[in-house]
Amino acid sequence: MAEEIVNRVAQSKLVTFDLEDVYPKGPRILFDIKDWLFEGFILREKDFRAQVKQYDWSQHQNAYIAFTCSTDAIIPAWAFMLLSSMVAPFAKKVIIGNLEQLETAIYQEIIENLDVSSYQNVPVIIKGCSKKPVPQNAYIFAINKLQTVATSVMYGEACSSVPLFKKKK
Repeated sequence: MAEEIVNRVAQSKLVTFDLEDVYPKGPRILFDIKDWLFEGFILREKDFRAQVKQYDWSQHQNAYIAFTCSTDAIIPAWAFMLLSSMVAPFAKKVIIGNLEQLETAIYQEIIENLDVSSYQNVPVIIKGCSKKPVPQNAYIFAINKLQTVATSVMYGEACSSVPLFKKKK
């Protein structure tokens, strides 16, 4: 007589934390200001301000924006501040940087504000694979937050996890 197969993972207290579950909806936009510069390199204040004023910022409603300049131009801090002040009423988040830095900033804020009380005193596995652009830093933010409450934290899948943290008794 064959023994019954028992799914020990399903019977365990192990809880999965999936970073995709907290991935916020909304377009990510890399906004390159090089075209608003004279010959792509020189910021002329009057011309720049005219471009900023004429631009339809409302098209970025509920978007995440990363301002950048893809040329070697030296951009004064006030220029990015001006851009941010114009898009802020519409955008969910604004940074200076690239799309990976934007995702990192988004996840940092989400995980800092995440209620992790449901992970109190249970073993947690941070799911490894994702279909969405989860930055590496998000995994760091996640373990730092979860290890304050979980009994242990692992990475991967239940069938092949890597132990990372175990609470001292």
